[in-house]
Amino acid sequence: MIGWPSPRREWSVARKIAAIAEAGFDGVCAFITPEIRDAATRHGLEVMSGFDAQGAADALPRLRAQRDLGVRFINIQLLDHDTSPAVAARAAVRLIRASRRLGVSVHIETHRDTATETPEKFTEIARRYRRATGELMPVTWDHSHFAVSKHMMPAEYPARLLAWPELIQASQLFHLRPFSSQHCQVPVTDGHGRLTPEFGDYLRFTEDLFACWLAGPRPGGELWVCPELGMSHGYHVSTDPHCWPDAVRARTELLGAWRRASRRSR
Repeated sequence: MIGWPSPRREWSVARKIAAIAEAGFDGVCAFITPEIRDAATRHGLEVMSGFDAQGAADALPRLRAQRDLGVRFINIQLLDHDTSPAVAARAAVRLIRASRRLGVSVHIETHRDTATETPEKFTEIARRYRRATGELMPVTWDHSHFAVSKHMMPAEYPARLLAWPELIQASQLFHLRPFSSQHCQVPVTDGHGRLTPEFGDYLRFTEDLFACWLAGPRPGGELWVCPELGMSHGYHVSTDPHCWPDAVRARTELLGAWRRASRRSR
């Protein structure tokens, strides 16, 4: 919702959160502040958090602060693109153990410019985490960066992006950023109400992703899904529609994919 409806007339936090509730969303995904928490509470919305971290010591003050504002699930973008898997895995073990002692659930995101930015590095970090703990690493799944780093074509999405079924099924957080083989964020609509072909390809993948999760143990009986469309970080192409109306439409379309996947899992 950055710059909505225009950079000069950008809505206040309170108005943005009211619009999130009016659009039918269940919660707010952001680094939670008292202002955001209070507005979310007024509208009956859940809160979910996330931030970059270099390790447990770096993250602990923010984990405590987010917990004290009512956050349970926290997404972490861990370390840097040139961090070795051995270092990243040790950091993930310490961070997740520390978060559990605080009573929050940290998930490690698959994301560019972090230790997990390629499928190969992510796989090795997850392997080392399991060897150290005997458990599957909690993961926030954003497949867009994997797809772009390997220039995967739509026909390849299921085979190459669902290659970690146990880890996908053990997760409770999905960041669903629509992507193509060349762009880690593609528009949902053409700006005139029609879905883009690229989003259609992505939507078919999300149905397979949901079906994969539903075939597993369904931890906690909850899956938290963020239809992630950002105006910042260079993801948004200048000719695309604004991300907020596209995110509202993505919510509707993703719910349809969830219902179709649910029917497949019966």
